[in-house]
Amino acid sequence: MFTFKQMEALYWIVQLGSFEAAAGKLNSSQSAISKRIHELESTFDFAVFDRTSRTARITEKGNELFEYAKELLGRRDEIVERVSANEVLVRRIRIGVTELTALTWLPRLISAVRDAYPKVIVEAEVDLSIALRERLAADTVDLIIVPELPTSERFVSVPVGKAEHTWMYSPSRYAAKSTIPLGEIAQFPLLLQGNLSGSGLIYTRFLSENGVSLAKVLTVNNLVAQVGLTVSGMGVSHLPKSCLNYMISAGALKAIRTRPALPPIHYVALHRGEHSYSLCDQIAQLAAKYCDFSVNILDPRAISSAS
Repeated sequence: MFTFKQMEALYWIVQLGSFEAAAGKLNSSQSAISKRIHELESTFDFAVFDRTSRTARITEKGNELFEYAKELLGRRDEIVERVSANEVLVRRIRIGVTELTALTWLPRLISAVRDAYPKVIVEAEVDLSIALRERLAADTVDLIIVPELPTSERFVSVPVGKAEHTWMYSPSRYAAKSTIPLGEIAQFPLLLQGNLSGSGLIYTRFLSENGVSLAKVLTVNNLVAQVGLTVSGMGVSHLPKSCLNYMISAGALKAIRTRPALPPIHYVALHRGEHSYSLCDQIAQLAAKYCDFSVNILDPRAISSAS
């Protein structure tokens, strides 16, 4: 008879690509993980992995068993979540967010999850929006909070909030009117996020739809680097306004409004449709409650008020 531990070993070897990575994920040794797979192979009398290759390449029958393992583990987690009280629910939840959420309200969300589910272990990862969507599709994260994009992916989507953006520049490097036609923004070197970023996709599309020709563009996929380059006078950026107000007040940045203005970025919490567990739903609702893009954990005032 097989066990959940054996199924977990199979699941994570396939998901992470190696016995070593699965061992780390399950807080076990590589030899223990190998033993679980050997036990599965003995139980079902077929090879789960092809051992003629150096990587963990699953066999056809092994892949069939993997699909059953994924379904079985999913049903187990769902049953546990539905019958357990919040205070005693034991589970690991994997949350993926983009950089802006990590720099603003992610600490409040994690604190709220820990308060509501004291025994749930929260793992949070920061990545670009497109990479997070790919990871959710691959089931290597449970829930992601990303900019809303038109997509064919069948994820459960819960709106959580929006972030207002505006163009910003270094007043020590450029001089500009407070409001200009959108087309005139192209006179400046532009620091834009690329197509792996949700906001980058949205604003690149917005500029294109409004006929703005992008001649001088530097692609920056890291928000902190984008802010740093803007303060250094390397160009004009689309940046989240509320959480950077302290830098505007300090004179490090100055905002430009355009006609039309940049549209807000709407954020959603996504999780897989077949994983409609109460925990993912509840965390999505907590995200909607605690979403606040006006805070900034790098703002010295935020640190002093929290202490």
